[in-house]
Amino acid sequence: MHRPGSRPASHSRYALTRQPENLVILERMETAPFLLRGQWEQELETVSLDHLEFAWRPRIRLNR
Repeated sequence: MHRPGSRPASHSRYALTRQPENLVILERMETAPFLLRGQWEQELETVSLDHLEFAWRPRIRLNR
C-alpha cells in the first residue's frame, strides 16, 4: 500500500493508512463491506472510508 513518507501517505486523505485500526477496517472492508459502511455512516463522515477504499481496492467497492 502506501508507505510512510510516500506522496499519497503525506496527504491527509490517506490518514487512515497510518492508524493501527486500519487492519481491522480493511478486514471488514473485505469480509463485511455493507455492515462496515452502514456502521460507519452512523458514526463518522464517509470521506475517510471512501479514500481508504480507493487506496485498498477491495473486491466489492461500495464507493464508485
